[in-house]
Amino acid sequence: MKVDIWSDVVCPFCYIGKRRFEQALEQFENQDDVSVAFKSFQLDPNAKPGQYQDIHEMLATKYDVPYEQGREMNQQMAQQAKEVGLTFNMDQIIPTNTLNAQRLIQFAKQEGKGNALNDSLMQAYFTEGLDMNDEEVLADRAELVGLDREEALNALQSGAYQSNVNRDIQEAGDIGVQGVPFFVFNEKYAVSGAQPVETFVEVLEKVYEEEKQEPKLQMMHTPSKTEYCDDDNCQ
Repeated sequence: MKVDIWSDVVCPFCYIGKRRFEQALEQFENQDDVSVAFKSFQLDPNAKPGQYQDIHEMLATKYDVPYEQGREMNQQMAQQAKEVGLTFNMDQIIPTNTLNAQRLIQFAKQEGKGNALNDSLMQAYFTEGLDMNDEEVLADRAELVGLDREEALNALQSGAYQSNVNRDIQEAGDIGVQGVPFFVFNEKYAVSGAQPVETFVEVLEKVYEEEKQEPKLQMMHTPSKTEYCDDDNCQ
């Protein structure tokens, strides 16, 4: 079974949804037959790197609410993360453009390390408060997952793999992706949002039973606005 996951490394529900999906896989008896690939998505392709705005202030400004309410919204997100074993240090987060991170993931995919790097970058962003636009930081994370640091740095500095990122984003638009995370099983079933573990288990079992049928994408679960991120909302 093939599972494609559109995701952005700065999307909190992508990290939470990824972890819930992994927990579902642990319960799925045919997990060894499942291959997972992450596809590029940018929540805000126009985000300006190097503008280190406080994330609580950014959220408060976005929704026109007081600063403390923005902080509270972020802490609620951190609590959801904690429930699946993740640590979100919201005070340390550096909002930025993710094109460099997405290009590096595409490089890592060519070396069989795409999933590992995706996880490492999410941890770097949400837990360690690292800058996902900084080429040196990104190269360090590549080395952590077993990639050659100099090759990773060269890929970043050369501008390579942008066409791969663009292709994934175009594909997302073609199939109607409006927010991430977005999971596609065997090019037939789609699940949007950080769904409960039980939902992912149900879908895995259903798709496994029907995997030889003709692929036809079907939306099985439509999320509420509290389950996924789009360019206007992460709450």
